[in-house]
Amino acid sequence: MECRQCASPLDRPGDYCLVCHTANADTIVLELDRDRATVTALLDGTVVGSRVVTTTPEEDGEQVSAELRYFAGEVADELRRKRPEEVYATGDREVLQAVRAQVHYTFYRINAEDPVEYVVDRAGEAALEVVEASVAEKLGGAHSTLIGGRTGRQVLQVVADHPHVKKIIPGPIDAGGSGSRTGLRAKATRADGSGNVRLLIRDGSSVQENRVVTTARDRELGERVRADINEALVEADLKE
Repeated sequence: MECRQCASPLDRPGDYCLVCHTANADTIVLELDRDRATVTALLDGTVVGSRVVTTTPEEDGEQVSAELRYFAGEVADELRRKRPEEVYATGDREVLQAVRAQVHYTFYRINAEDPVEYVVDRAGEAALEVVEASVAEKLGGAHSTLIGGRTGRQVLQVVADHPHVKKIIPGPIDAGGSGSRTGLRAKATRADGSGNVRLLIRDGSSVQENRVVTTARDRELGERVRADINEALVEADLKE
């Protein structure tokens, strides 16, 4: 493949051109299994290249860590070569976390039978606004008390880290719920018509309902943000 701008040869389809500094892919779709990863490069909604990275999972503790890190590094290298604007990922959470730890991109988690087709079908949609702010900047409302102490704060950090969350508004604490033996747990519930979701945090018999304001424009987009938040809570072992 040649660069679309200067026609210089590219080592791999979709690579960023180091001659004229032109991107030849704007989106990457990662399909991650524990032993195999497919990296698909898109440009303007069209597939321009795909590469498969494989590994043989190790069973020994220290070797597992090194093997996973190397495998994730191979996938991360594909992202660095492409320099995309957006990265969508699906599949094995352990691999996803390992890849994400090696790059600076925001990963949009998706759940679809055909991830590439899913992303292509949405290529023409206006991108949601990205909000870069700290937990303190995103936290608002009259009820500033949070349940769960440090773990409750960790939940808010996970939610606030989502690029499409604008504000988290803590609600009153209800101490009349049933007790939980699993410690503090949280989940985002169904989006409303404006694309905002509720975040329920349970700690023992206490329950706090928090409103999460997102940049989604409607319920469908809000559901995508909700699913993404719940995936992040699962990764952090905080999901109810």
